[in-house]
Amino acid sequence: MTTAPAPPVLRIDCSRHFLDWLEACDLSLALSTYQTGKLFLIGRGEGGRLSIFERSFNRAMGLWASGDARELRLATLYQIWCFTDALRGGRDREGYDRLYVPQLAWTTGELDIHDLAVDRLGRLLFVNTLMSCLATVDGADSFRPLWRPPFITRLAAEDRCHLNGLALREGVPAQVTAVARSDVADGWRDHREAGGVVIDLATDRVIAEGLSMPHSPRWHRDRLWLLESGRGWLGRLDPATGRFERVTFCPGYARGLAFHGDWAVVGISRPRGESMFRGLPLDRELEARGAVPRCGLLVIELPSGEIRHWLRFEGVVAELYDVALLPGVRRPRAVGLRSDEIRRLVTIGEAAPLLPAGE
Repeated sequence: MTTAPAPPVLRIDCSRHFLDWLEACDLSLALSTYQTGKLFLIGRGEGGRLSIFERSFNRAMGLWASGDARELRLATLYQIWCFTDALRGGRDREGYDRLYVPQLAWTTGELDIHDLAVDRLGRLLFVNTLMSCLATVDGADSFRPLWRPPFITRLAAEDRCHLNGLALREGVPAQVTAVARSDVADGWRDHREAGGVVIDLATDRVIAEGLSMPHSPRWHRDRLWLLESGRGWLGRLDPATGRFERVTFCPGYARGLAFHGDWAVVGISRPRGESMFRGLPLDRELEARGAVPRCGLLVIELPSGEIRHWLRFEGVVAELYDVALLPGVRRPRAVGLRSDEIRRLVTIGEAAPLLPAGE
């Protein structure tokens, strides 16, 4: 008699005061994980408990949330989804105060999209990693290229430099990160340890180099922050000198970075056994510290650089890609594509005239 394999297990735990921190900051969180294809929404439930809501989206990657947390964008395997809040600031019968509904999708094809952002013109921007360029959506084509690194000689579906991160400054695209300056197919893999660069979009100039797999560049309080994933550090980059100042060691492969006041929220993953993650300086750093790599979130106090709170995933979820903050939200949930809820949910907008005024 054969025994059926045990179902996959997911355990989520948090530090003692993680919920207090969410309460004090009046925040909820959105997380993406491409390994298991999930969008997680983390908030505060009844009775002082953690509220965890998840929906399945194949290869969930880059995340963006509007400042009022009414809209989300999510990059998936071959589409970018736009979610809008159906509750419009109210609450449903179960106490949720956001209901994110996937109202619109752009079909891009499989481009290995990493970071997403919406600029001050309202354009949806994304890092098209497969084609080594920064792009936007287009109504007629899979994408419209906006910029490519000066060392990339042509657009090709070859992931030449592993372009991955995008920083906006005051709503304007400012810098990107790439794992290497390679201009050959998959060439970045040979430069994982110290080939990483930060490129300024306005000047086409490499402003920092020698980094190990940089990700998630973000401007906060007039400083450029990023994650040096291959070495495990959150730090600040001086665009004038290219100097990277380490602030906090993160015990895992760091990707996903968001800020709220004096706080940084960093996503970390357990490095997989495949060659892309083996042999990085992160391995040696973890061993020297007697640390085991984790998957989850770190809440870092910026003035001290100390990790004050954490959220941890155990079991089937081993990797996160991105994190977005949802200010003013207590308990969010979302409608997925695989249940009957999406066909039963019907909302009605404001009535409009048949013809515009003056016609």
